[in-house]
Amino acid sequence: MSELGFGERLSAAFEQFGHLCVGIDPHPFLLNEWEYDDTAVSLREFSLRVIDACVGQVGIIKPQVAFYERHGARGMEALEYVIRRGRDAGLLVISDCKRGDIGSTMEAYAQSWLTPGWGLESDAITVSPYLGSGALAQTVEYALSNNKGVFILAATSNPEAAVLQSALVTQGLHEGKSVAAGILSDVAQWATQAAPLNSVGAVLGATLDLSKLGINPDSYPALPVLAPGFGFQGARVEDARKLFGSLSHNLIVSETRSVLSAGREGVVEAVTRRAGEVASALV
Repeated sequence: MSELGFGERLSAAFEQFGHLCVGIDPHPFLLNEWEYDDTAVSLREFSLRVIDACVGQVGIIKPQVAFYERHGARGMEALEYVIRRGRDAGLLVISDCKRGDIGSTMEAYAQSWLTPGWGLESDAITVSPYLGSGALAQTVEYALSNNKGVFILAATSNPEAAVLQSALVTQGLHEGKSVAAGILSDVAQWATQAAPLNSVGAVLGATLDLSKLGINPDSYPALPVLAPGFGFQGARVEDARKLFGSLSHNLIVSETRSVLSAGREGVVEAVTRRAGEVASALV
């Protein structure tokens, strides 16, 4: 097990490589564009090419678990190999599994993805708090005890989420806040009071107007944020400081299609170029 907490390793990745995180999403259409068949073997080869393009250029990758799961046991075997190769190459691996459950079930998910030495061992995972933030307490504790990270969905940019995430809380500690703002407050408490520091973060969509959710980014200056929505989805990295304020200090700029659409021959150049652009925007 690493002696450094996830937050410390994340800071080191920012310092060395900047803030770009390359998502590895082997969509069937991307496999086709890269001239691969839609098979478990192709998932592995596609992903390894992306990893090779990232080594020495970025510090973080984010495989989307669903595209491996759809191929069953062979797909998950490919994912295990990809995670291991990424971590062995010195990349931080955030497995985008978005697990969310209660009690012992959620604890089992945490063990699956965050146990040192296990097949799916990742540096961090994404989780959903929409069965109650408190249901994630054991997951957060397990992650921290193993020097791992957790990114909790707070405000996502898909339009279907708007009604739920903007709804006002009518009772309890976060009464009067939006659901998203209440979750973000919970995440910030974990991030700043638990040890190691800054190993718990939030997922905030870069295409959102956070003020409409009652979120002031400058209220959470140390919170790590995983921010999808840049590039292909329309958010501009040049606007990152304006969008995220003090949160931009620990901002993970997650991009997938804007990089991977360059194809197997162009992905190295695309990763290198985009890493430089993100680094310049967040100096």
